[in-house]
Formats: sequence, structure tokens, C-alpha cells
Amino acid sequence: MTEEQQLFADSVRRFAENNLREGALKRAHDPRFPLDVARELAGLGLLGITIPQGDGGQGGTLMDAVIAIEQIAAVCPRSADVVQAGNFGPIRTFAEYASAEQKRRFMPDLLEGRKVISLGMTEPDAGSALTELRTTAREDGDSYIVNGTKVFSTHSPDADLFLVYVRFGPGVKGIGSVLLERGMPGFSIGQPSPFMSGEEWCQLYFEDCRVPKANLLLGPGGFKKQISGFNVERLGNSSRALALGRYAFNLARDHAMTRRQFGRALCEFQGLQWKFADMALKLESAQLLLYRAATNAGEDGLPDPYETAIAKAACNLAGFDVANEAVQIMGGIGYSQEALAEYCMRRTRGWMIAGGSVEILKNRIAEHVFDRRFDQRAQQAVAAE
Repeated sequence: MTEEQQLFADSVRRFAENNLREGALKRAHDPRFPLDVARELAGLGLLGITIPQGDGGQGGTLMDAVIAIEQIAAVCPRSADVVQAGNFGPIRTFAEYASAEQKRRFMPDLLEGRKVISLGMTEPDAGSALTELRTTAREDGDSYIVNGTKVFSTHSPDADLFLVYVRFGPGVKGIGSVLLERGMPGFSIGQPSPFMSGEEWCQLYFEDCRVPKANLLLGPGGFKKQISGFNVERLGNSSRALALGRYAFNLARDHAMTRRQFGRALCEFQGLQWKFADMALKLESAQLLLYRAATNAGEDGLPDPYETAIAKAACNLAGFDVANEAVQIMGGIGYSQEALAEYCMRRTRGWMIAGGSVEILKNRIAEHVFDRRFDQRAQQAVAAE
């Protein structure tokens, strides 16, 4: 880190220690989005770090946002989700492509921690094969009529604004996005369903939902822009996966230094020493790949797709492997919800699926290795499109 970055990291850590350590366990087991924490972090300028000052943000870098996630997660893993929601994912896509009027309407509440935005992307039959989405938007006067459904949308039980991928016409070029607000006629939100992590999601239903054209984010042909912005989201996912792996590592290290069995501390057993050495190797290696991707982001603030893919895969695998080992090392207390090791294991497992599965990322990495694209579609589907 530069001297300025280190000072920033230190100040965020001090805030977290003073304000977030107490209650960290309770927050981890509460499925509701912590809006009270969001308002506190907004007061520190930790929401909108990567968003231009002209739009109400801080005008910082991706690396600044990564640092903020790391420092918050080191004290309160759940609160790192707030930094993610305020800097990566749909808020970043919104900041990149929204009109001035859309930003005026929605950005203040998002950056001040009063509301949260959710992404409507995945559908029952369109996950990794996202271009097969079926939610449609049909032009009708000064509106679009939206029909379809979305699943697995993060923060959907608590969100007020939804950035929804829709199909205006056939093929990839027919895909774009609209902004839906909770309570719009024809837009209903299902009952919460729990993830393994303890978070919850709701199915989103659109039945002749009339969306004003003023809520159009990207029209037909906007898909590639949206996906290029999605690489930013992947760095937020990577940061949390790595940070929670490190949190679990630190818990296990402290446990191994103080827990005694057979007349000596656990850390004196060579088998556990090798476990910690392997864990450290994974964490340090993944962190360097994450920092490279964040630091090398271009003038447009978008990271390189290959560097992002390899960083996310490394951070996802390292975070989960380390958290999983931490649970094993800590034994019964690690498996218990009285400590956060098991929480970190469950959370990191989900990020191996969300934001681009490890398998899809490996496909992207292989394309870079061979300098060619490997189409995963069945040939008849390619021919039809």
C-alpha cells in the first residue's frame, strides 16, 4: 500500500474496532440488511468510494474500496456487505450508466445508507447462461411492459430499487436493463427464502408491470456494457471471500495459541503448523492477485477481465479452503454458532457460485491461455441465434 492507503486502512480499522466489534456475532446471524451500519459507514464516506464526486461519491479507486472491505470485515464480517453494496455490483452499474435525472432521484438515498439496491439478473432457467434470460420489456407509449421472474437477488427482501436485466428483442443485442421500484403495480416480491449463509432472497415477479421510460437504464444492446461493469462486482465478491477467510484464519490462529491438549498448545503440533502454512500461502497468493486486478483498473475504472477472473477464482477458493480448515482446527467451538468460523465457511461457499461460478471463471481463464473463445452453447442454439 501507499502511505495514503495505509493511513486510510488504519482509520477504517479504528472505526470498526470502536463501533462494530460489539454486536458482530449478532449481525452475522440476522438476515436483514444492516441499514443502521449503512448509515454509519455513509457518514464516514465508505459508501460510494468508487463513484465520482459529481455523482455524490468520493471519487476514489477500486483499491480504496477493496481496502475498506478488508478492514471492516476484519472486525465485523457481516458489515463488509454494506461496503460491498455501496461500492460494487448494481450501484456501480447504476452510477456508470444512469442519466442525471435518475441519479438525482435515487443516488442520495443509496449513498447515505437509507436504501439499498438489488440486482435482478438470474432466472429459473438462466444462471451462468445469462443470455438465455426470458424476462421481457415491451414498449408501450411512454412505458415498458415487463413480464417475467427473477431469483437469487441479493438484498431483495430489503431493497427499494431493483436493477433488472430484461429482453427487448431477440439475441444478445436485445438485452438491456430497467430500474424498478418496490411497490410498482405489477411488481410483486415473494416470501423470503434462506440461503445456506443465513441471508435471504425473494423471488421477483413481473406481471404486466408498467415501467416508465424514465426508468430505462440501458436499452437494447446494453448487455456488454452491463457485463463489463460486472467485473467490478467480482472484485467486491473476491474481497469479501478473502477477508472472511482471513478472519477465520485469525480466529483459528488465536485458538491454536491458547487451546491446550495433551499437555501443550495446539500450535506446537506439526500437523497443525503445516495447516497454517498452507492457509497462509493461499491467502497471501490470492491477495496479490486481487490487488493486481484492483490496481491495474483502466482509466474507465474497469478491471481487466482476465485479471478479474483469476483473482476471483483464487480468492473464492482460498477463502473457503481457509475458513473450512479453521472450523476443523477449532473443533466443536469452530462448528458452533458461538464463533464466526462456521459463518465464514458458509458465506465463502456461496461466493464460489455467486458473481460467476469458479467453473465459469476457469473457462474465462482458459480463453486467455489459448487466446480464443470457447462457446459453451450447444451448436443448435448457436445456429438458432
